[in-house]
Amino acid sequence: MTDKKPKILVTGRLPVLILNRLGEKCDVESNQFDRPMMDAVLRRSIADKEGLISMITDSVDSDLMDRAPRLRVISQMAVGFNNIDVRAATARGIPVTNTPGVLTDATAELAFSLLLAVARRVVEGDKMVREGRFQHWAPFLFLGTEVSGKTLGIVGMGRIGKAVAKRAGGFSMKVLYNNPSRLDPAEEEQLGAARRELGELLAEADFVSLHVPLTDSTRHLIGRDEFSLMKKTSFLVNTSRGPVVDEKELVEALRRGDIAGAGLDVYENEPLLEPGLAELDNVVLLPHVGSGTVETRTRMAEMAAESLLAALGGEAPSRTINPEVFRR
Repeated sequence: MTDKKPKILVTGRLPVLILNRLGEKCDVESNQFDRPMMDAVLRRSIADKEGLISMITDSVDSDLMDRAPRLRVISQMAVGFNNIDVRAATARGIPVTNTPGVLTDATAELAFSLLLAVARRVVEGDKMVREGRFQHWAPFLFLGTEVSGKTLGIVGMGRIGKAVAKRAGGFSMKVLYNNPSRLDPAEEEQLGAARRELGELLAEADFVSLHVPLTDSTRHLIGRDEFSLMKKTSFLVNTSRGPVVDEKELVEALRRGDIAGAGLDVYENEPLLEPGLAELDNVVLLPHVGSGTVETRTRMAEMAAESLLAALGGEAPSRTINPEVFRR
């Protein structure tokens, strides 16, 4: 770096210690609130910046990059980066980084939390007690569904999918998975997992957990046809990306009883919900907190800061999405 500190923009609120660390080497402008930076503010503030630490809620498109002729790195504090035009960044020689691996356990834990919550009707039961409607115990009152010994179908067997499979072992679940490529047989044996085509998995599974990235091929991966394949007693859990599920068709499937319930942490038009979804009792809704633990979010912020400082220092960050920019 030169003696003059490079100017950077941080669009989300980070821990003070990490901001201070960035401030030692950079001139930092940051969002101090727990809400997304307004797009107009982002586009105005980026003009003289050399570095950007972005959030999944930011639209980092070619227009934004054109407004920042000095921009040298985009460091995303997330694993997903579908909000960033990586092709446009690559064309401009701007490395884009993310924070893979760090949120695996937190997201897997949340997926299992949703699975258990919707199966055992935890949120419904909590509401019942709070509203004073719990008057007595009865043998067949407010029954849920057992998880132990059931079949779990995992769609997308990457880091998080594998972590969910490991947790399923604690419940003696049969694990099926769908993935573009087959796992090594030894790893399949270790996880107790068997590969299936998507339709087969949906038809066999009692619980379906989604762990795929959002691409053209996975958008609306689960829709009307897929719901028709699932058991009426089955449950869907989505902690991947909202548009992987056709939310309108999910509402109809839940209303019709095509499936028994769902647990969602992400939404197709986040933060907006498909009309009718919030009124359904057989769905548990969370505010996109898959990685929402103190430990994980702090580490994500650290990783984003490390990548940004490395790039500004002339190094190639290890977590670069488009490493070809360094081979020019």
